Amino acid sequence: MSDMTETTPGWLSRDELELARERMPILYVEAVPVRVDDNGEVTSIGLLLRIGPDGTVSRTLVSGRVLHHERVRDALLRHLEKDLGPVALPRVPAALQPFTVAEYFPTPGVTPYHDPRQHAVSLAYIVPVAGDCRPRQDALDLVWLTPQEALSPGVLSEMPGGHSVLMRQALAHMGLVS
Repeated sequence: MSDMTETTPGWLSRDELELARERMPILYVEAVPVRVDDNGEVTSIGLLLRIGPDGTVSRTLVSGRVLHHERVRDALLRHLEKDLGPVALPRVPAALQPFTVAEYFPTPGVTPYHDPRQHAVSLAYIVPVAGDCRPRQDALDLVWLTPQEALSPGVLSEMPGGHSVLMRQALAHMGLVS
């Protein structure tokens, strides 16, 4: 989950957000960016490299909050552009059923997903991108890995808060692992 405070109108101030996080779940979208060949087969998966508030470097997926009065589709596109750049050319699915719903809890162990700041519910999507992707905002780099590389223990160990579980679920949903 991203620590960046949105500056777009229609959201809460920093203090209001902290108060809301203490009282109710916050809705997020998450995207697993993929490159596909002409047959629609996944050839690579994009992972962002970020530095956390504690200085640790980790691999993450595209993610962010859904703003008040914002459609899920618009939030997904906004976060894809924010993290991958304006010419990533994402192909958001026509039907917006997520491949999974991830429930992040501030208490570790309730689900495989953990966010110490809040209780969050995240709709997770697999989104093919066809354009030039360049990391923006707080991402250091964007690395494209084969599905096998993305499943390696070394890569998965660098994904905090349950993103490694989300990665496995995405690959299983695409039929790339059992």
